[in-house]
Amino acid sequence: MTKNNSFRSLASAFLESVELFPDRTALVVDNASLSYSQLCRSVSQIALAIHQNEQRAYPLAAVWAHRSQTAYAGILGCLTVGKGYVPLNPKFPLERTSRMLALSGCTTLIVGKECLPQLSGLLQAANRSLTVILPEITALEFLASDNPLHRFVFPGQLTSGEDFSLLQASGPDSPAYLLFTSGSTGVPKGVLITQGNVRAYVDYICERYEVDEHDRFSQQFDLTFDLSAHDKFVCWERGAALYCVPEKSVMAPAKFIRDHQLTMWFSVPSVAGLLSKMRLLFPNCFPSLRCSLFCGEPLPAAYAQSWQEAAPNSIVENLYGPTEATIAIAHYRWDSERSPQESLNGIVPIGQVFQGQHCRIVDSHGKSVRAGEAGELCLSGSQVATGYWNEPAKTQQQFVHLPGSGELLWYRTGDLVKQDAAGNLCYLARMDQQVKIRGYRVELQEIEAVLRRACGTDQVVSLPWPVNNGSAEGVVAFVSGVKTLDRDRVLTSCSDVLPEYMVPKKIYLLDELPLNPNQKIDRGKLACLLQGAA
Repeated sequence: MTKNNSFRSLASAFLESVELFPDRTALVVDNASLSYSQLCRSVSQIALAIHQNEQRAYPLAAVWAHRSQTAYAGILGCLTVGKGYVPLNPKFPLERTSRMLALSGCTTLIVGKECLPQLSGLLQAANRSLTVILPEITALEFLASDNPLHRFVFPGQLTSGEDFSLLQASGPDSPAYLLFTSGSTGVPKGVLITQGNVRAYVDYICERYEVDEHDRFSQQFDLTFDLSAHDKFVCWERGAALYCVPEKSVMAPAKFIRDHQLTMWFSVPSVAGLLSKMRLLFPNCFPSLRCSLFCGEPLPAAYAQSWQEAAPNSIVENLYGPTEATIAIAHYRWDSERSPQESLNGIVPIGQVFQGQHCRIVDSHGKSVRAGEAGELCLSGSQVATGYWNEPAKTQQQFVHLPGSGELLWYRTGDLVKQDAAGNLCYLARMDQQVKIRGYRVELQEIEAVLRRACGTDQVVSLPWPVNNGSAEGVVAFVSGVKTLDRDRVLTSCSDVLPEYMVPKKIYLLDELPLNPNQKIDRGKLACLLQGAA
């Protein structure tokens, strides 16, 4: 096995765990348990298939799979041959997935069996020839005959998986993954994260939480959610076991945690809130946990305290970080005595940035604000990306040089924060119309762009609703400028292009949209209408 000794890539870290712990559990998914050596064989098969069948050299390969062996082996297979992975989600509308695949430029697509019902639709929409690798799908003649533009690799064409010599040297600037987040123009926005970005994160996290081969990690997030990268790469860095939470247990995972005696938990705070509402979060119900992390949306202090009581042997930490800063870049450890007083408006602080990373709180001119004043949080350091995928104008807008900071490149998060007397960063609000819906980052403008097309009017507004503790459960829409509205047709049109969590739950038809004194749509009045209707 060839290795690059100058840089520890994500693939080489996994393969070192294979050598150290070949018989230990690496992955539990879809009712199957795979040891490190077993998972490695699947990884090697996919890596060889990419190497032997790729039509042209390209730095990225797409993985279209969900909570399956192919999903995880596919990601590692991409990394093993020196490629970054582009996760695609079968739960997303086909049009959105097709657009992400097109924007990524990938010519290799690894497909899980769970995506077979949608595969022909995606292939027929593809704008270029693809090599389609199907590790778990028996050869289907109709796929090749119906899609002559593409090349197919079925299980019978895969090698035995015993050749591990293809590990390609990856440097810190090599791609790790490309994720698409909601974009304000209606087009998904690509964020490329490098191996060096992830390496900085993984090294810090492994040391902070003293991860070892005896740990059992949750894998709660969809692979299109960047927090899933923590689960995989922190776990496999130290030879630990990754437990993929089944779809049926994602929002109510209490039994899963206990059944598998998990030690490392990571989720959005909404999961804790839902367990509490269902009366499944009670004192000492998770004694096996030693580390509980929450990220993706504001963490209410009440949730943190309830989880601490449920997991008395665990530390509880609030993590913060946009996709552009690689998973998370700040942390705050909950303390039952001190933290309630430090929580602003009932929300746990996001704390302090990781050692070696940098932050500034700035005004509209990019100048640092005075202590205790609110401003926009800007981030810099080895975890921070350098721009957006093929979007130079958007990159120039969000990745900037700040006065007095030399050559450092800073990412403008759009998050309004202030620093408290203890030095903790406290989250206040978004500075734009971007919101968190069930932990997913959403640009309301993207929803509105779809609504305008579906409704045939420019007079549309979307609002997060209901909002609890800084995070929304869903979104509703207001429409004006038309006499009648076929709500079912509009919602169907939205469902065709937007993920389920972005589709409005209700659409209200108004004679006119309320305006504020500046002649802008008064979203506050619309929110009051919702409160009155509740």
